[in-house]
Amino acid sequence: MTQPATRRTVLATGAGAIALGCVGCGAENGGEATSTPSASSASASSPAAQEAATGGKALTKTSDIPEGGGKVFKQEKVVVTQPKKGDFKAFSAICTHQGCTVNAVADGTIDCPCHGSRFRIDDGSVAHGPATRPLLKRSIEVDGKSIHLA
Repeated sequence: MTQPATRRTVLATGAGAIALGCVGCGAENGGEATSTPSASSASASSPAAQEAATGGKALTKTSDIPEGGGKVFKQEKVVVTQPKKGDFKAFSAICTHQGCTVNAVADGTIDCPCHGSRFRIDDGSVAHGPATRPLLKRSIEVDGKSIHLA
């Protein structure tokens, strides 16, 4: 006779599945976390396949990123900066201190509203704590006047 699953059993099993499903999701030591759609998960007409063919999701125009500044894309959890003319960088918008989303780029730093951490726009390194690790780098492609997630 089979016992019905308890809430605890279901939650524990689900947490294990999530942990196993996320093996390799992140990267350590400031590396990039990447994923590519598999042939079975992305057909030629799917949005994921179309984004892969065009270099990823279009974020913005280059003219929308100020020189010496940047812009936070909360939905995509990415921040794009332009430390010097024509040099575009991208970082995770998730603060390495406690996981808050950064909310502003000002005076050469990417700023987190939760505890005051600030990161340099040119390399994502910590300019002011309490964060001790840099923002993770993200890949972007500049295609003419458009910036895409890579």
